Amino acid sequence: MSESFVSDREDAPLPPLGDEQLPLTGERTVPGIPEENYWFRRHEVVYRELLPRCAGQKVLEAGAGEGYGANMIADVAQHVTGLDYDATAVEHIRTRYPRVEMLHGNLAELPLGGASVGIVVNFQVIEHLWDQAQFLRECFRVLSPGGELLVSTPNRITFSPGRDTPLNPFHTRELDAAELTELLEETGFTVSLMTGVHHGERLKALDAKHGGSFIGAQIDRALAGEPWPEELTRDVEGITVDDFTLRKGDIDASLDLVAIAVKAPVR
Repeated sequence: MSESFVSDREDAPLPPLGDEQLPLTGERTVPGIPEENYWFRRHEVVYRELLPRCAGQKVLEAGAGEGYGANMIADVAQHVTGLDYDATAVEHIRTRYPRVEMLHGNLAELPLGGASVGIVVNFQVIEHLWDQAQFLRECFRVLSPGGELLVSTPNRITFSPGRDTPLNPFHTRELDAAELTELLEETGFTVSLMTGVHHGERLKALDAKHGGSFIGAQIDRALAGEPWPEELTRDVEGITVDDFTLRKGDIDASLDLVAIAVKAPVR
């Protein structure tokens, strides 16, 4: 999924993009598009950091988007099932990422049996859902005891500051760390870790360089329909996953929230 308003991994390059490339709509992020690189890398870093938790596991990615993340997970998992409501995305993933077993379906009714997977991955998706609690109850149902739900979502405090409604028209409800924790606990999960994505030193320097907000410089021009200056384009193209950091401290200042929630074994 994407938080954009408008390349590939060095150690395991993605298949080359061809005519099957998904269009950039603003609802999901797509690899290989220079102007989208900031958002792509900001999402990719969460996959990279949490990938070890998927090692040897049966994994469901609920809301697979373009599919690059499910393909990363397939490097380490025993089996990866992807699920998406968008039939075009489902066919794209089946074609481009054949290691992923791709299903078409609704996240409110996951088409899997109870206690059938060890990990559910849900990155940059929950903010798009109308009934977030129902989705989380479904995640709880399909996870085996001791299984983990890995969630990332934009931090409402920094993504739509001072607003009751999200800035992104594709979002229904954004959450801060306390709200995400409460929602997870209300649906039966125990939150074992709540951390956040932050800009690293190079991105902090780019914030200063571009008038105080590197993100704002991109969004303002996209909303105005203005062409990007060459310098901004070069700076966006040069971003890598190493320009972001995940840390527990200063959670309310984070860009994206990243939670690990556990379905505790029955005693």
